[in-house]
Amino acid sequence: FTNLSESSTPQKLIRELNEVFAHFDGLCEKHGVEKIKTIGDAYMAVAGVPESSETHPADAVEAALEMRDYIAGRLADKNNLALEIRIGVHSGPVIAGVIGRRKMVYDIWGDSVNIASRMESNGAPGKVNISESTYKLLKNRYKCESRGTLEIKGKGAMAMYFVER
Repeated sequence: FTNLSESSTPQKLIRELNEVFAHFDGLCEKHGVEKIKTIGDAYMAVAGVPESSETHPADAVEAALEMRDYIAGRLADKNNLALEIRIGVHSGPVIAGVIGRRKMVYDIWGDSVNIASRMESNGAPGKVNISESTYKLLKNRYKCESRGTLEIKGKGAMAMYFVER
């Protein structure tokens, strides 16, 4: 993203990010996933909040795979910026709510948020990287490729998997 922002106009960059994030918003709605916020070029969403669901791990992974496929499809149009995407998914407890008095924003907190972030940062472009807890919930539904255990900042060794339909 840093390289793209250096080689593109701010207007084109923002226009394309808006187009991508608007599409992601539609995918979240389709799969019952709650968009939490965007942070620069990052898009944060959660499944199973505010309403818990039996299907929320699969809902999150389906949305993630469709997001990945959408970005891959955009590369065919040379007028689009060559955006890449890394996605991380973790299943675990969070707390959600609104805090503060000004510019209140619905947000989520908990170690699960940190682990999901580590899944993303330790993933690979064009891949959906899931934690072992998500793998255990979905291993009979998706093709999962073990990545073994990787050392994760602040967490130690964690098992990870790339997931595909």
